[in-house]
Amino acid sequence: MLSSTGKRLSEDDLLNHDVLVIGGGNAALCAALSAREQGASVLLLESAPRKWRGGNSSHTRNLRCMHREPTDVLSDAYLEEEFFEDVWRVTGGQTNEELARHVIRASETCTDWMKGYGVRFQPSLGGTLHLGRTNAFFLGGGKALVNTYYQAAERMGVTIVYEADAEQLVFDGSRFDHALVNINGSLRKISARAVVVASGGFESNQAWLEEAWGEVSRNFLIRGTRFNQGKVLRSLIDNGAKVIGDPTQGHAVAIDARAPKYDGGIVTRVDCVSLGIVVNREGKRFYDEGEDFWPKRYAIWGRLIAKQPGQIGYSITDAKAQGRFMPSVFPAEKADTLEELAVKLDLPVATLLETVETFNAAVQPGTFDHSVLDDCRTQGITPEKTHWAQRIDQPPFYGYPLRTGITFTYLGGEVDKKARLSMADGSQAENVFLAGEVMAGNILGQGYVAGFGMTIGTVFGRIAGEEAARHAAN
Repeated sequence: MLSSTGKRLSEDDLLNHDVLVIGGGNAALCAALSAREQGASVLLLESAPRKWRGGNSSHTRNLRCMHREPTDVLSDAYLEEEFFEDVWRVTGGQTNEELARHVIRASETCTDWMKGYGVRFQPSLGGTLHLGRTNAFFLGGGKALVNTYYQAAERMGVTIVYEADAEQLVFDGSRFDHALVNINGSLRKISARAVVVASGGFESNQAWLEEAWGEVSRNFLIRGTRFNQGKVLRSLIDNGAKVIGDPTQGHAVAIDARAPKYDGGIVTRVDCVSLGIVVNREGKRFYDEGEDFWPKRYAIWGRLIAKQPGQIGYSITDAKAQGRFMPSVFPAEKADTLEELAVKLDLPVATLLETVETFNAAVQPGTFDHSVLDDCRTQGITPEKTHWAQRIDQPPFYGYPLRTGITFTYLGGEVDKKARLSMADGSQAENVFLAGEVMAGNILGQGYVAGFGMTIGTVFGRIAGEEAARHAAN
């Protein structure tokens, strides 16, 4: 059995550690680095092969940061109250305010801490994503981020084992005793003084998705890693962890229906929804496409699509929208007439034409400006389009088929500000700490705002690693 550096590992290499970190993405890596900062010996188990390491984090681009003034990577200022209001709005108030504000305040130090490990950032982002003031973008994206963290972890002496699938956690009351881990087909018993669980949600487990959603989930696509099977989450629940979150809630966006089942990543997202209309397979609109800026509303569209017949939708735009959004990796269907586009998308021609005609007639005069909540709206139709409404009348016409793309689920374990796991009997787990998707449901009861998952993972990863190391030392 080899470590990440090629060193052959003995049984002692697997057993004699202060902190065991289960997971291989952003939160796990932040925990491992933070624990090493405190002098703890750390073993990190990544269930994926080395080439697929990093979990969902490898598909990310940015994290959302509070800041009081312009920085080298963020413009203007983004203060606590505005940040929290954004979180409150998208979650509909389903958030633990104390934990949310704790993350928001701690996010102010994230970019400097990350830079200390070699992470590099792009200059402040412009354009219609409206993120240059709020979100810091990693140079090279999430893959570069996790690669940088892995290199730092190796330099600092973290023992990393790939294809190490934690099957079960064994507790002694509310104390973690050991994990049963499948490594190279052999089940190993691995103990540590403290454990950080940062193994993600259950979004790649089709049986669990069906348990939550029913058969409609068979039409869902998984934007991220295929390795988030939820085994450790299930084991936490079996050991009496206090559960938080709704299993049907998660980060679910509208992605290109032609994307692969797993690991399509961010390039499969369709960002032109606010610039046109979205119809279901019957050719009918079903929601306000211009409700709010895309980074605050894109994550509702996965659930909306999931509720439509066949769990599919279609984004329809015309020539006026071209060049105003980041295109999907797949080219749009293109046609000179709406009739031709309907045929290409297998939509009922007469219904689509009626939908577009009704929409066009309802568009009111206004000044189009995609950088603000403009006054271009409809009147007299249901659903209304409240911003960026323009007639769809300038050929060529374009269409993207849409499916529900699950990024991560919100069901998890309840934690406190020190990332300690709460037990269902009201006690705190003695030596169990959570970070990342497996505890994000404490803060994200529903909805999503761009970059916040990485913020939660970074902040709670650092907290969990530090607290686990402190427990191990004592």
